[in-house]
Amino acid sequence: MSEPSTKPYLIRAIFDWCTDAGYTPYLAVQVDEYTQVPMAYVKDGKIVLNIGMDAVRNLQLGNEDITCGGRFGGVAHQLIVPMSAVIGIFAKETGQGLVFQGQESSPMGATVASDGGSPDDEPPPQGKPTLRVVK
Repeated sequence: MSEPSTKPYLIRAIFDWCTDAGYTPYLAVQVDEYTQVPMAYVKDGKIVLNIGMDAVRNLQLGNEDITCGGRFGGVAHQLIVPMSAVIGIFAKETGQGLVFQGQESSPMGATVASDGGSPDDEPPPQGKPTLRVVK
């Protein structure tokens, strides 16, 4: 039997951290043929989804995929995101989170600090969060 991937467990951990801290969890996704999201909102093959409890319904963070219902432009959609399509997960308010290796290093122009502080001890960014790989 093969060893399970750590990716779904890390996604659930960052999601829990975001909700416990009062932050809004955002999921960066590389859209492929198995990803079911409203294509009108996909830009350059990517989409960023607010997966906070106020934004989606019936959120399931499974080991193989992430499913939920969400509204885009007032229209309800069923979303299915395979784990392989997840680029990263981060808090909207701070930009802190995780970007997964093997994915593009700067999805949707976003910055990631996975250590609780910003990478250069700068104040948290204002406005839209940005992700970058911190090594």
